[in-house]
Amino acid sequence: MSSPVPIPVGGELASLEAWVDPTASPPYLLMLLGDDSGCWRIVDPGQGYRTLFSSRSYEDAKSWVLEDEYESVRGRMTNAADPAPV
Repeated sequence: MSSPVPIPVGGELASLEAWVDPTASPPYLLMLLGDDSGCWRIVDPGQGYRTLFSSRSYEDAKSWVLEDEYESVRGRMTNAADPAPV
């Protein structure tokens, strides 16, 4: 499944984490993206995938979302054609 808009990464997307603010109603989602050049970005899918923060360090990017009390989403993404039990 492709995104409705291009996700801003410098190189090839290598990593994606979902982070959520569980205190918002409905919960608010941010994405932590890493590319193959070592750049990490926090993007907001609710604002057209606008980059909110970028760094050459995963730890800096992770600290940025933790400062605002976002929580890492644990779980699994599945292909709708091949659902797996959660």
